[in-house]
Amino acid sequence: MERKKATDYPQELLNLFDIYVHGGIDRRTFLEGAQKFATGTLTATMIWESLRPNYAWAQQVPKDDKRIKTEIVTVPSPKGNTSIKGYLAKPATAKGKLPVVLVIHENRGLNPYIEDVARRLATENFIAFAPDGLTSVGGYPGDDEKGGTLFRTVDKQRMNEDFIAAAHWLKARPDSNGKLGAVGFCFGGGVVNMLAVTLGAELAAGVPFYGAQPPAADAAKIKSPLLIQNGGLDKRILDGSPAFEEVLKANHVPFTTHVYEGANHGFHNDTTPRYDETNAKLAWKRTLEFFNKHTRR
Repeated sequence: MERKKATDYPQELLNLFDIYVHGGIDRRTFLEGAQKFATGTLTATMIWESLRPNYAWAQQVPKDDKRIKTEIVTVPSPKGNTSIKGYLAKPATAKGKLPVVLVIHENRGLNPYIEDVARRLATENFIAFAPDGLTSVGGYPGDDEKGGTLFRTVDKQRMNEDFIAAAHWLKARPDSNGKLGAVGFCFGGGVVNMLAVTLGAELAAGVPFYGAQPPAADAAKIKSPLLIQNGGLDKRILDGSPAFEEVLKANHVPFTTHVYEGANHGFHNDTTPRYDETNAKLAWKRTLEFFNKHTRR
């Protein structure tokens, strides 16, 4: 399938797709709404297919890259769903203790895009662990549509406990330098904010990409530095930013917010047309600089 960009679609259609991705409407309703954009031989179903992830586009670091080592690891989670599996990536020739970064997926589970993000971090001399919040229902099923359906069946509080357990496990690894970072996308961005609330100063650095903000009472508990990355067209997330930032300021939490002009929700995900290469690369450069600053001291 030919790769398209966000600018190839009307913004109204992209906004409708965002509502669908986040469970606000079902596929049938999306197709009904997309029908007005169907022209000639282009059907609403073809539009839907073109907006879905294509993992052939995404791989930036091959699975067999000689610079890194990867494995599937199971982490105990007694307060959550008993255990959580995840994808561990680290430098192949690591020397000494290294900073560790938890990578948290979107609301589809641990798909190939998130695994690739973990590998990208490993090539930058971090130990990265990407847990799969769908572990308790059999894990990511190999398809984002099915993953989204499974995601809605998992108890969210137990899933949060799974991510907390993964964070504690990662930070306590013998090859960890004790400095924990967390980066997450969409749902995972919200989890980064949740971890900042829950872990306090135990989290050395958090990078939420277009993540939902916590309530003010919870946000007041945050201690760790945050690098907040949002798309300029992502009204749903941007609407919650001012109140969140006011609480961070009031509690003297060091944070930086970047809003990327012309970028949609999901702009870092290079498997969909919403990917914005220029802004994604800049946001990732800033992410690495932020982790290097706060986790290598």
